[in-house]
Amino acid sequence: MGKKPSWVCTLATQFSLCLALYVFLNMGQPQRTSFRTGSVKDVYFISVIGGFRPLDQQTLLLKQIEKAVKAYKARFVVNISKLGEDDPLMHNATLYFHSKIPWYTTRALKGPQVDYFVKQIKIPYGKTLDVIALNTGSLQDSPIGNANDHLKWLTRTLEASSSNWRIVVGFHPLVACNENIERIEARQAFELLHHIFLKHGVDVYLSGADQTDKGPYFTTVDKNLVTRKEMVNGFLLHRVGSLEIVTYLVSLKGEVVNRIYIKQRGRGVM
Repeated sequence: MGKKPSWVCTLATQFSLCLALYVFLNMGQPQRTSFRTGSVKDVYFISVIGGFRPLDQQTLLLKQIEKAVKAYKARFVVNISKLGEDDPLMHNATLYFHSKIPWYTTRALKGPQVDYFVKQIKIPYGKTLDVIALNTGSLQDSPIGNANDHLKWLTRTLEASSSNWRIVVGFHPLVACNENIERIEARQAFELLHHIFLKHGVDVYLSGADQTDKGPYFTTVDKNLVTRKEMVNGFLLHRVGSLEIVTYLVSLKGEVVNRIYIKQRGRGVM
């Protein structure tokens, strides 16, 4: 019986060594999960809490956001902040970012700047997404009459909308999730906000916090329930399709820590 050619043995040996090395290197290593599980036509955007951070954390956060923008062609970033256009994260992003995409920001302070805005984004199959930002500081700190002006604007905006998805963004959480709001007027305003969400079919409410070491709070509104998902340090990557919204919490290490699915209007699934 003839011997196998030496080159066959050499090739088999090298293949075995490469396989063993691959197994060894991947044992115990965290696996990065691909986000691209929906349609190639799906639209991506990012939300993040602004504010002051240590320089190393801010740099790492911006690097991870930049990677996500490039990898998934995110259309825009929503910066959830008290400070509006004066927010330090947003300011440094405009200097650091190579990807020229819009950064939109909330604000929660009094001043001459615009207190609210709405952006309509086209998604697959002729459908649309509304991203609506409110100055929730006006709801918390202003007399009930001034707060009603903001709520009336929100009501008119939602009544006029024919979009398939509606996401509202504000700095402060809903009163149902925030027991630290002491003023009766503020509680009334946020309860009215919750009622408007229910009546006009808002799917998601994104909010922030004074702590910058947590990502945005993701609040789903389902019938008479408000469910807020606690987050950790990082940002949210949102994938919007015609039938579902999937939100990925991405840590400062670029790892997917959690996922939230919205299959029908206002229904969240972890």
